Amino acid sequence: MKPDILLAVPLIDNAMAALDDAFIVHRLWQAPDGGAFLAAIAGRVRGAATTGATGLKGDLIERLPRLEVVASYGVGTDAIDLATCRRRGIGVSNTPDVLTAEVADFAMTLLLASARRVPQADAYVRRGDYERDGKDQYPLTRRVRGKKVGIVGLGQIGQAFAGLCLAFGMDVAWYGPRPKPGVPYRHVDDLVQLAGQVDYLVLTCKGGAETAGLVDAAVLEALGAKGTLVNVARGSVVDEAALVAALQDGTLGAAALDVYADEPNVPAALIAMDNVVLQPHVASGTVETRGAMGQLVVDNLKSWFGHGRLLTPVA
Repeated sequence: MKPDILLAVPLIDNAMAALDDAFIVHRLWQAPDGGAFLAAIAGRVRGAATTGATGLKGDLIERLPRLEVVASYGVGTDAIDLATCRRRGIGVSNTPDVLTAEVADFAMTLLLASARRVPQADAYVRRGDYERDGKDQYPLTRRVRGKKVGIVGLGQIGQAFAGLCLAFGMDVAWYGPRPKPGVPYRHVDDLVQLAGQVDYLVLTCKGGAETAGLVDAAVLEALGAKGTLVNVARGSVVDEAALVAALQDGTLGAAALDVYADEPNVPAALIAMDNVVLQPHVASGTVETRGAMGQLVVDNLKSWFGHGRLLTPVA
C-alpha cells in the first residue's frame, strides 16, 4: 500500500504529480477545518512535506503519532521544529545543492541592481522622464567591479557567491562563527568590523535563533552611508526596524532585499524608499531550480519509505 503523507502547502506541479503517484496525499491547506482534518488522518500519516517558509510546528508534529519523516522544499529549516523531530526520531530532509548556484546568482543580481539602480532607471524610462530630459541626464550610479564585499555566512551559497565576486574583481572577506580550513577568503570574526571595511555586505547565512537580529543598528552604522546591504538569507537575520531607520536617516546608503521579517508583509517604509530594491523571496525561483527542488522532496520521501534513509538529511 502507498504510505500516507501530509502535504502542508502546495508545491510545484511536477512534485505534486509525483507525490500523488507514489503516496496517498492529504492536503492540509484545502481542509476547511484543519483540526478535524488532522484528527481524522492522524493515525495513518507517516510522512509530511512542507516548504522552508511554512515549516512544521511542534504542536502539529505531536498530533501525528506515526510521523516518521519530514521532507522540506527549500534549504532553510528554521520553521521546522527540529527539536521535536529529534526527540521523536523523525527524519528531516531539505533541498540543498540544487539551489546553491541560483541563489548565489540572484544575490549578485540584487547587488548589481542596487549599485546600478536598475529598477529605478527602468521606472525613469517608463515614466517618460528619459524622453523628457534627453540623453545623459540620469544620475550616475555606483561601480561594482573592484569594490569590497563582505559575506555573512560562507556555506555553499556564500562560497558560490564569492566565486562570482572574484569574476567582478571584487575583494572578498567574510564573517562566520569560526574560520573554515582551505577557504581562500579573509575571515573576520567581528561583524561590525567587517561591515566597516566593505562597500557591500551580503547575507547568505542560515536563519533561526542563532542568527536572529545579527545585523543590528551597529552593523548598519559601520556599513555606512555609502554601503549597501543585500539579503538573500532570512528576514530574521536583520533588525528590520533598525534597517528602516538607517535607510531613512542616511546612516545606510542602500539595501536590496529578497526576504523580510514577516513575509509576505513588507514594511510600507521600505516600499516608499527609492534607495531600496525589493523582491518577493524569489532567489531560487526559476523553473529549472524549483523543479529540481520539488523532485528532491519526492526522492527523499521515496528513499525513506523504500530504503529507510534520506538523500539529503538535515544534521
